[in-house]
Amino acid sequence: MANDLSITANARLDGRDELITKLKVDTTSTDAELILHAYEKWGDACVKHLLGDFAFAIWDRRLQRVFCARDHFGVKPFFYTHRNGFSFSTALNDLRLDPNVSNTLNEVAVGDYLLFGVNQDLSTTIFKDIQRLPPGHTLIVANGAIKIRPYWTMPVSTEVRFRNSESYVERFLELLSAAIEDRLRSERVAVSMSGGLDSTSLAAVARNHAAVHAFSVVYDSLIPDQERHYSTIAADHLGIPITYVNADKYSLFDEQVPGEMNQSEPFLISPLTAQFNGLLRLCADFAPVMLTGYDGDAFMNEHQPSRFREVRHRVKHLLGKRAPEPQLPAWIDDSFAQRTNLLDRLHQAPVNPASPANPMWTTLFEGYDPGATKLALEVRHPLVDVRLVEYLLSIPIKPWRIKKYILREAMKDQLPAAVIARAKTPLTGDPALQLSRRASVRWLDSFEVSPQLRAFVNLNRRRNLTDEETSDGLWANLRVFALNYWLTHSHASVRRTSQAQVATVAGNTTSTTQTA
Repeated sequence: MANDLSITANARLDGRDELITKLKVDTTSTDAELILHAYEKWGDACVKHLLGDFAFAIWDRRLQRVFCARDHFGVKPFFYTHRNGFSFSTALNDLRLDPNVSNTLNEVAVGDYLLFGVNQDLSTTIFKDIQRLPPGHTLIVANGAIKIRPYWTMPVSTEVRFRNSESYVERFLELLSAAIEDRLRSERVAVSMSGGLDSTSLAAVARNHAAVHAFSVVYDSLIPDQERHYSTIAADHLGIPITYVNADKYSLFDEQVPGEMNQSEPFLISPLTAQFNGLLRLCADFAPVMLTGYDGDAFMNEHQPSRFREVRHRVKHLLGKRAPEPQLPAWIDDSFAQRTNLLDRLHQAPVNPASPANPMWTTLFEGYDPGATKLALEVRHPLVDVRLVEYLLSIPIKPWRIKKYILREAMKDQLPAAVIARAKTPLTGDPALQLSRRASVRWLDSFEVSPQLRAFVNLNRRRNLTDEETSDGLWANLRVFALNYWLTHSHASVRRTSQAQVATVAGNTTSTTQTA
């Protein structure tokens, strides 16, 4: 099959040794080469044998088609357009350089952003002409047509049984260690470490394989916060250095570095962007790789068996104790709401938070991508390793997945007792709500309005920030400003170039190989 296959890939594979053994290829093969060998051996089923974070496209000259795939959880972005041919990239703005791609907005995505802060449809973007390949899906382009299929879904069965408790913990620790070690590939690693159990566990394991430096966002005065206390205890116990980002000093939409808020989609703009980017810059200065503890809560924090939750919900329903029906914000433009069926979308059932179909995951992972952060930093998430997740979902909920019992058991000899015993503790206050009370953010109520914003928002009905009494109301109000900023800056910043220039960027090539 000489010169019949070529690949463009942004990939980091897990379980390389096992894959190399299956393929019987050179141990020095790059991850892109391994993907190509897997396709040559298994065809479309190659994705069944791949683990890790990846987005790739393979040109199959013999079949005259393009085969594409995105990793199980969507850590690596994959955008494409099918206007006058097929183009793809891991950077959305690359595709906007194509003169055949319009600036027309996807109004449903705009509505989702104003209501939820994220795009609820994982197959679309903020632009009508640019699509997103959902996590865990393949895409084939042949004969001018596109076919998209899922190749992986979250397992739901409970099948794994061991004779004793020690075996459950040993297997968990084995998989957690593999997930962390596979993601290092560096002698130095930064860990985004709060004082909670998830991130401190990662630091405890990672220090056995690399020089670890912890970085933590803390509040000392704005809101009640114990992260400095607990993260210090953990760092001292582990013998690793820790650097703190004092979030008290930042304001809303505080852009410390020019262009930080210029993003390809409004979903990636946060009112607390300064502290987030400040943390990432410190991590990037220390190491090329950063680990996060996301999302241990989704798989190890079942407070009670799901059957009990279902029964309790039915009882509440029968007793008439249902929450009030959600309402659209008063400032949503009426005609915009009608043409996008916004009220119906507001009433749709929420997605299971422990699912790749959760739109929050896509937004978070794409926000960590170097294309969004503009940093030479690979952010990796060991707790969403496929091997680890499938194991956690296959063991009994009780006691292992209730309040992270399995993680506490695995870490009881590695972390201080205070961290092991600490209950899940979300922030006891909303920093954005406190910051909105400051006189320094009054400009958020008198910003220069983009003409496009008026198609979505009736500004005459928008409340001042100081009038918002709840966190939900405030954050929705802040999204009005963020959307306006994006329309004014990011939306208008990409210039048109010739088709020839587009060809040099479409695909965002990181490795291209051919097999014989």
